[in-house]
Amino acid sequence: MADELGHLLVFGFLFNLGVYMVAPAMTDVTMDALCPGQDECSLAIYLTGLQQAITGLGALVATPIVGNLSDKYGRKALLLLPATASILPLACNRTKAFFYAYYITRMVTAMVAEGSMHCLSLAYVADKVPPSRRAAAFGVFSGVCLAGFVAGTVAARFLAVAAVVAAAAAVYMRAFVKETDGGASLLRAAAGDEENSSSHPLCVPSCSSSSSQDVAPPTLPPLRKALSLSDMADLLTTSSTFSRDALVIFFYSLGETGLQTAILYFLKVQFQYSKNQYANLLLVIGIAGSLSQLVMMPILAPKLGEQKLLIIALLGGCVHVPYLGASFVIVSILVNPSIRSIVSKRAGPFEQGMVQGCLTGISSTANVISPIVFSPLTAWFLSETAPFNFRGFSLACAGFAMVCYIVEHVIDMVCFVWITCI
Repeated sequence: MADELGHLLVFGFLFNLGVYMVAPAMTDVTMDALCPGQDECSLAIYLTGLQQAITGLGALVATPIVGNLSDKYGRKALLLLPATASILPLACNRTKAFFYAYYITRMVTAMVAEGSMHCLSLAYVADKVPPSRRAAAFGVFSGVCLAGFVAGTVAARFLAVAAVVAAAAAVYMRAFVKETDGGASLLRAAAGDEENSSSHPLCVPSCSSSSSQDVAPPTLPPLRKALSLSDMADLLTTSSTFSRDALVIFFYSLGETGLQTAILYFLKVQFQYSKNQYANLLLVIGIAGSLSQLVMMPILAPKLGEQKLLIIALLGGCVHVPYLGASFVIVSILVNPSIRSIVSKRAGPFEQGMVQGCLTGISSTANVISPIVFSPLTAWFLSETAPFNFRGFSLACAGFAMVCYIVEHVIDMVCFVWITCI
């Protein structure tokens, strides 16, 4: 199991290395192509928001379907789709025609590549790791992916090899990552543990009062049957716990995407940030987040539990001051592995792909809505026509969106205390 997960971690590192080698340069490339020689470019902000919205809309449709299909056809077979779709060289040419060609191609491929890889990989981990250790395993995988993000940021000057790294990730995954059994081995191990405990010599007869004819051990269907889209809708509407978890990841993704939409252009206008300064900020965030998930998540998750850890992480996520706020990513980065571990524990065999795909689809819904809200808001408050002088207003709104879940809990507690006192 360790070897199989190790190969998945290598694939995750290479995949993110190739993807994020181009991230620090994109703002400069966009502004040089669309508004050369200018420090402010509303068109670049709107196009970035449009790309995020269309990518999120495509991922909203694609990721639940891909995750659902992986429950039937296997994780590895579907992982090839985002792995190959991410092989795309950066548009180093700064002409408008070349930029728009790259812009459209990247937007189309990102619909499949961005969300599917993460949700399929988490479903793969869930098939291999028992529920008691799943939160730590999710954190380790996310930490390795962030390490790939850090390495990609450091290697941003070698843009020409980004497509080569992405191709290497696809080849490595195809050659070394083995297919899972959908969690069947975990069920067999759990059934074996129950059988051993019931036959233990210290166990009184009442411990095993049910005979083997009365209670059959858990079995899996002979063939993997993909759940329908109506089953996904029922999961959202009939399960109050899953609906609540979905709201958490929706509002967190809404604020996180709003931050990503606004922060780089805010820093460009307010502080005249260059490409190197962007890279430094991304490095601070990536290193802190990677260490947090690799070190803190395995320690804190067993002691605090995912629910308490989730609330602490959401509080840290609402702080967005450059460099100072970046240090809070040590806490806020734990939101995703915490919520995905909570949902994963409630899903059964051959459902991990579906639930992880649904969560990614919900996150993609927020990615569609967020740029529509935050792109005009950012451009407005960075322009001379702003209603009041608060250029970071969109950042403050993004932070509030992340903490809506906690505000809801506080309101519920206040109302409960007030009604009790009356």
